[in-house]
Amino acid sequence: GCDSEVAIGTQDPLLIRFSDQESILTWAARPTNTAGDLRVGSGSKIVTAVETRQQILVFTDVSLHTMQFIGPPFTFGINQVSENTTIMSPLSAIAVDDRVFWMGQQEFYVYAGSVQKIPCSVRAYVFDDFNYDEAGKAVAGSNVSYAEVWWFYPSSSATDNDRYVVYNYQENIWFVGSLARTAWLDRGISDVPVSTGGNNYLYNQETGSLDDGSAMTSFVESGDLGIAD
Repeated sequence: GCDSEVAIGTQDPLLIRFSDQESILTWAARPTNTAGDLRVGSGSKIVTAVETRQQILVFTDVSLHTMQFIGPPFTFGINQVSENTTIMSPLSAIAVDDRVFWMGQQEFYVYAGSVQKIPCSVRAYVFDDFNYDEAGKAVAGSNVSYAEVWWFYPSSSATDNDRYVVYNYQENIWFVGSLARTAWLDRGISDVPVSTGGNNYLYNQETGSLDDGSAMTSFVESGDLGIAD
């Protein structure tokens, strides 16, 4: 969302502008440069954009679009790939390899050439106990060492993120828990994922200890199982 070249000072929440390839200070589109703009054709505002290896995914409040470099004279092209697709917050989408996972208003989604809903065994647990007034704080992160995508979100009794839901995309399983995290960076710069809490501390994840460094008490709890199963 930005000002158009012909209406400086008036923001268009569906407009994307890009600078000249040779100068990030040149934004006015001219026949002699590659600056320009694109307007998304549906929705009321752009929520976020996620870069992948092949393209940029642009999310509005009700749709998903792909933006690709096509060269002169248009530089970039944009196509709508899905309607009636929601996203919870600007930071609730994450790119993992050639896929993008995100949390919608009532569903989880993945894009890998097309948009698909992810069947979620804990969907009611997450969305029936969610503080939608603070939905903009939801944040996604990846843990590629274990093929996991994490989402941290505020439960209905909280004003900040206090819970998480995790999807393992290799084993196609879900699990949930309680943990206050506001941002997440996967391993790469460091040997383990690094996250932030509401107290402005940085935490090394996957170390087997609690926030204060003491050993974790771990357990696994399943739902009811019939003897015949």
